[in-house]
Amino acid sequence: MPASPSRRLALLVGASLALVAGCGNSSDSKNDGSASQTAAASSKVTVVTSTNVYGDIVEQIGGGKVGVTSIISDPDQDPHSYEANTQNQLALSKAKVVIENGGGYDDFIDRMLKGSNSSAEVINAVKISGKTAPKGGELNEHVWYDFPTVAKIADGIAAALGKADPADAATFTKNAETFKAKLKPLQAKEAQIKKDHGAEAIAITEPVPLYMTEASGLVNKTPAEFSEAIEEGDDVSPKVLQQTLALFTGKQVKALVYNAQTSGPQTEKAENAARTAGLPVVPVTETLPKGKDYVGWMTSNVDALASALAK
Repeated sequence: MPASPSRRLALLVGASLALVAGCGNSSDSKNDGSASQTAAASSKVTVVTSTNVYGDIVEQIGGGKVGVTSIISDPDQDPHSYEANTQNQLALSKAKVVIENGGGYDDFIDRMLKGSNSSAEVINAVKISGKTAPKGGELNEHVWYDFPTVAKIADGIAAALGKADPADAATFTKNAETFKAKLKPLQAKEAQIKKDHGAEAIAITEPVPLYMTEASGLVNKTPAEFSEAIEEGDDVSPKVLQQTLALFTGKQVKALVYNAQTSGPQTEKAENAARTAGLPVVPVTETLPKGKDYVGWMTSNVDALASALAK
């Protein structure tokens, strides 16, 4: 995941916002009988999120009162290599609320907001989390895998929506409470894994799932040089690669948690080594899979982790 500032998402804007606005907004609107639908749509709080992870959470809290645009929503899209475009910038210019991950993950959001004269309320998930880089290390910005942080984000979203639409503020607050209640079973599942498998070793390809694995009491044995290189798109040195593969051939870990969204030759070697050694591989992603909402997705992730460790 995008993870480090040195690997920030690319920004490719091929035309100015003024040009986009000129092309995208036609004053020659037709009266085709959909006026009531148009009025209903315009009454919704317009929200833009960097990924569909936050888009889904907004929809659960906002219900029919919000209109959400998620910039990165393709489950096959590597968020690290996403190229923002003029449509994204136009959407941001019209948003009343913007949800970004922060921490170097989606810096294109801030750049585009500066170029659009936006007055949107901006929610930065990493800032809400309060998480910082460990001494001598790098910030793990994948805070949507941290359920206490997601609960804070839900409160922030409800507050922002309530500010944009005061008449429905109580509904947004109630919906946020309902959503947060659904996070409790996920934390209970993590606690059970910690009880059953606390201090057991795992390996990862990237830091994406670390908040989940750490909450589950698991110890990451992957050489930092390996996961950091993979995260930044760099080559792993032969020595570090061999150290990583030895985790599997020597069965020093119980499972590999694998970012399936940004695989490459070196991560595939790790996956093959794990499978050859008979170790379970738990795939994770950075965006919502098709047909899943946030809670269903995370339930699948935690259950898969528990099942792998039980083998």
